[in-house]
Amino acid sequence: MEANAGLVAGSHNRNELVVIHGHEEIKPLKNLDGQFCEICGDQIGVTVEGDLFVACDECGFPVCRPCYEYERREGTQNCPQCKTRYKRLRGSARVPGDEDEEDVDDIEHEFNIEDEQERTKHLTEAMLHGKMTYGRGHDDEENSQFPPVITGIVSGEFPAGAYGDQTASSLHKRIHPYPVSEAEKEAGWKDRMDDWKLQQGNLGPEQEDDIDASMVDEARQPLSRKVPIASSKINPYRMIIVARLVILAFFLRYRILNPVHDAIGLWLTSIVCEIWFAFSWILDQFPKWFPIDRETYLDRLSLRYEREGEPNMLAPVDVFVCTVDPMKEPPLVTANTLLSILAVDYPVEKLSCYLSDDGASMCTFEAMSETAEFARKWVPFCKRHSIEPRAPEFYFSLKVDYLKDKVHPNFVKERRAMKREYEEFKVRVNAIVSKAQKVPAEGWIMQDGTPWPGNNTKDHPGMIQVFLGHSGGYDVEGNELPRLVYVSREKRPGFSHHKKAGAMNAMVRVSAVLTNAPFMLNLDCDHYINNSKAVREAMCFLMDIQTGKKICYVQFPQRFDGIDRNDRYANRNTVFFDINMKGLDGIQGPVYVGTGCVFRRQALYGYDPPKGPKRPKMVSCDCCPCFGRRKKKLAKPGANGEVASLEGVDDDKQLLMSHMNFEKKFGQSAIFVTSTLMEEGGVPPSSSPAALLKEAIHVISCGYEDKTEWGTELGWIYGSITEDILTGFKMHCRGWRSIYCMPKRPAFKGSAPINLSDRLNQVLRWALGSVEIFFSRHSPLLYGYKDGNLKWLERFAYVNTTVYPFTSLPLLAYCTLPAICLLTDKFIMPEISTFASLFFIALFLSIFTTGILELRWSGVSIEEWWRNEQFWVIGGVSAHLFAVVQGLLKVLAGIDTNFTVTSKATDDDDFGELYAFKWTTLLIPPTTILIINLVGVVAGVSDAINNGYQSWGPLFGKLFFAFWVIVHLYPFLKGLMGRQNRTPTIVVIWSVLLASIFSLLWVRIDPFVMKTKGPDTKKCGINC
Repeated sequence: MEANAGLVAGSHNRNELVVIHGHEEIKPLKNLDGQFCEICGDQIGVTVEGDLFVACDECGFPVCRPCYEYERREGTQNCPQCKTRYKRLRGSARVPGDEDEEDVDDIEHEFNIEDEQERTKHLTEAMLHGKMTYGRGHDDEENSQFPPVITGIVSGEFPAGAYGDQTASSLHKRIHPYPVSEAEKEAGWKDRMDDWKLQQGNLGPEQEDDIDASMVDEARQPLSRKVPIASSKINPYRMIIVARLVILAFFLRYRILNPVHDAIGLWLTSIVCEIWFAFSWILDQFPKWFPIDRETYLDRLSLRYEREGEPNMLAPVDVFVCTVDPMKEPPLVTANTLLSILAVDYPVEKLSCYLSDDGASMCTFEAMSETAEFARKWVPFCKRHSIEPRAPEFYFSLKVDYLKDKVHPNFVKERRAMKREYEEFKVRVNAIVSKAQKVPAEGWIMQDGTPWPGNNTKDHPGMIQVFLGHSGGYDVEGNELPRLVYVSREKRPGFSHHKKAGAMNAMVRVSAVLTNAPFMLNLDCDHYINNSKAVREAMCFLMDIQTGKKICYVQFPQRFDGIDRNDRYANRNTVFFDINMKGLDGIQGPVYVGTGCVFRRQALYGYDPPKGPKRPKMVSCDCCPCFGRRKKKLAKPGANGEVASLEGVDDDKQLLMSHMNFEKKFGQSAIFVTSTLMEEGGVPPSSSPAALLKEAIHVISCGYEDKTEWGTELGWIYGSITEDILTGFKMHCRGWRSIYCMPKRPAFKGSAPINLSDRLNQVLRWALGSVEIFFSRHSPLLYGYKDGNLKWLERFAYVNTTVYPFTSLPLLAYCTLPAICLLTDKFIMPEISTFASLFFIALFLSIFTTGILELRWSGVSIEEWWRNEQFWVIGGVSAHLFAVVQGLLKVLAGIDTNFTVTSKATDDDDFGELYAFKWTTLLIPPTTILIINLVGVVAGVSDAINNGYQSWGPLFGKLFFAFWVIVHLYPFLKGLMGRQNRTPTIVVIWSVLLASIFSLLWVRIDPFVMKTKGPDTKKCGINC
């Protein structure tokens, strides 16, 4: 597609288009047919006799000849399935342990010069067989171009029909067993030597550049592997979980059977809260039962799919980046993300980057144009010097030795020049942003004098601009650059555009028309690629021949820059990304978290994962009721023709119905519907660039999704502002599995709001989305039982993601109870005996032990774990509480809430945003809880001092309870104080007012304390 051909915008008639020449289609992946090896994924192939190669005669476990040889030579010499020792087959070298086998058909005997008697015996046997198919002779010149062993033809076994009849005919050479001359014997010996090399994996005549045996073995190995957690770490962890569950049951039994009669309200409230906390803990804990790690082997990926002298066979990838408001999402941040994508370590012809500008901002458009020009210099610099990360803003700000491992003599000079170029680029982008602060009355005008089509952000046509492409998209050194495309979907009044989910679906369709890569990577505009090999990491899973077809997406953890050293508000979410997600990876895969995820396009189209071949059912025979035999269903002899003809008619009807169903499912676009059927990607060769561009404008029109399944069964799912959870949940319900990839160098890094108010608003948005899902038809409590594809522990995790905001209600009550107990001199538990106190001690010990063992196998630090616990309380009594209220208002009263984009702007001062105060009503509930607990502590201590020594014993339990609340809210208190340790007046006024009103009402109503009239007869007696 030609770069810089001009902005292409649609209209109401959608016929004003610019033709783009030079479109180059993406080559599809090589299609591999036949039976595959369960170890390396290569084809099994056949033996030299033409039969399917069978390594194990006991169970028939499918293994190719190279893996069989490797297992005998380097491994356990046993079958992976039945553990039976492999027998030595013809042409296999002897290994230790073969001495007991009787046959002598080995390599040593095959090439020994035998005496006349033995030769005669062999000749007689050869005459009886008629011919011997040892393989290709020396005269097969036309077959010398066959690919090396890593192409799937390994160890002398040729896949049936892999190269056509010409190849098959060349594999059978008659070897005459009659006496021959010395010259012929020498030539024959050479042929047999070549045949032996052929069986060992050298396909073709002897060459100087033979592939090294170690590389061949490496290429056959899996591209990734599971790394289970060490049993010394995970088994004690599981034992403590079970013990904690038992202790929790005894604790709740004791609490229920021992009520507090003089404070029945307090006791009942605490019991309800504790039961809910136990239920919430079960939902959170048990999905972490099977945590795993994973390793990838990038060198094996290159050996298998990037062979020297052959076309690159790595799968194409489309990268999606979304932005809306250039004031909240600075174009310079977006530009760094785009530059890191364009410089990624991946074949340029396989990579395309799409930027969705959902705000139709000319500021974003011009900044992207500047980014495309700067990329011509930046990309070759990154690849020439292998720098990391490849986002210039973060690379030049690294406080490390940038000369480490650099050997290029001109590196320092080029780095200084590139830094100067980047600073000039920043000035130009900042000038564009400054200019965009004030919109002219007549609207924005483009350089050619035409009005900007997106002047009205709520009513504008669809726009597409190709900045970089395969024709005209070259860097300063003349090398091709990845395709870079600007997309702004059509917006019209009266249409629901579904925010980010709608923008993502529009990019799915436009990319399918223009490039149609089988895999898609989606990133937020502030998440740059920190590891240039991140896409290759994902391909190690998605391109795996055995398991890759069943993987819907590969999720990477989110890592962040610019967070304060102590991570006061748990912005890194380390506990979630390093503990919970690892646990889910051992079940059915991690949830989708909205960014840093590589998708399989077919999974987003609503297709089910491929089903493995089912074994035929065993049916009982007449002779034995306990055992069965396989039977084939045979049609009646006279009905074969009719059956075939009826099947043909049904196929025609099915084909016609499928066309109609595809249009109803995917929309009215023939080119797009055709692209959905191309599993390996690529654009139909018959389509012209002009037709593709016209269709791309059509599929991003605002009415295209009407009466289709977009947003309900296809693409990103609508119905919640956290569309990521819904989208991943639908895929898992269809039977797909996902993968969690954690490379040593973080794949992506982004920015997070370190300000307290911004952080709470972000958590509010997440929690509100979970509440919306809970009340929708896609609620994990009710949805997805029909097919039974969602595993139970995976369902537990999804249920937990939707019910966790409701924990705010019992948490708010539980954090208020200590203050009430101190103010009323009551408690939620009766006086306990020594035996009963063991339940409390055991429960606290199990809680701490579970946390310690969890940190031990996950590698999370205790400080990160503690910050997470603190913010769980802070967010629970503020953002989660408001999310529940807003969710209920939306469901019951239809009152919708607006989606607020989190600001990605950065402060020049180090962590200046951390101390900035921004007023929000979310600050009121936790401040109120802090004040009433502090007042309760003062009141309780004062009362104990006045009443003497005997009052201190019961006071300790209440004070411990109150301090638990205050310590958890301490980061919130520091956030209120700010840098000058001053709490804003408005927060103090509101909180004191609410605390005072609450206290007065409590004293007046006293609801949780049992009322008694008259004297206490137990103390005074009846005649008092």
